[in-house]
Amino acid sequence: MSHLRNFLHQAGRHIAGSAICFALLGGGAALAHNGVDHNAPNATGHAAGQQGEPAQPAQPAKAGASDAADNAAALAHEQPFLDGNANAMAKMMSAMHVEPTGNIDRDFVTMMAPHHQGAIDMCVAFLPYATNPQLKRLCQEIIVTQQQEIVAMYLAIGKALPPSTPAPTR
Repeated sequence: MSHLRNFLHQAGRHIAGSAICFALLGGGAALAHNGVDHNAPNATGHAAGQQGEPAQPAQPAKAGASDAADNAAALAHEQPFLDGNANAMAKMMSAMHVEPTGNIDRDFVTMMAPHHQGAIDMCVAFLPYATNPQLKRLCQEIIVTQQQEIVAMYLAIGKALPPSTPAPTR
């Protein structure tokens, strides 16, 4: 579960609001991050919020030279994913901006299809760097189901289907 929480924290830095994570993960698993590490023990030794204790803000770690070097290496390794994710988000946000036409159904699909494609593009950016098998599988499922939902929305309004593209598996 901590891998998922860490991923959501990182993704949250680049996602315009927690609503996308909320929708992608099917609900309560993705809540806005409030700066609290809910796994870290608080002053009483319990995880934050357990046994009636108030959540304690995470304390900044005192980084030594090796910690800074490790962090720089981790960030350098993560940069291609961050770049791909940022591109996916920018493309999605731009495509979701739609001038109303007066046809609510068509306007909804015109906004929702890029939202779904954004989820696909984020997963495509993530998969080459993913190490957690559960998250890799989740992204593979997101890619397939979001493609199916785009098709279903297009068919519902009689819109021509987008060109077929293979779903990445890694």
